Amino acid sequence: MGATKSDDYQFSEQIGHLLRRAYQRHMAIFQETVPDATLTPTQFVVLCTVRDHDGCEIADIARATAIDEPSVRGIVERLKWRGLLDAKHEPGDARHMRMSLTPEGAVLTARTVPFAREISEVTFGDLNAQERSELIALLRRISGMETD
Repeated sequence: MGATKSDDYQFSEQIGHLLRRAYQRHMAIFQETVPDATLTPTQFVVLCTVRDHDGCEIADIARATAIDEPSVRGIVERLKWRGLLDAKHEPGDARHMRMSLTPEGAVLTARTVPFAREISEVTFGDLNAQERSELIALLRRISGMETD
């Protein structure tokens, strides 16, 4: 069977492609904006999650961030190695660790938040307030995060 041209499907107009392009742009803005060149966006999200849920475990971080547990474990290890996170094992159960920010982690997180706000503003670009609100609502719906 030979290749046929399909005029009704343009990958560049598909939601997956557009979401990926928007995400790539957002990630590039993060890397250009945040002064700590070694901090990744996913590490920052984990730090914010631990800041907001002191004493949380790996599974809690995974649920809050929608990052799979093995990846969260790797991120946590890197953040511990950098001295930004502290992990305390539950007595008698080495599998369960409670996370908290170190003083250095708390400072870096607090220092990065204003840049994160700027990154969101740049990512939104010239969208007006209503368009921003609608975009957030639509993204929440299609990601299964819609709240009533």
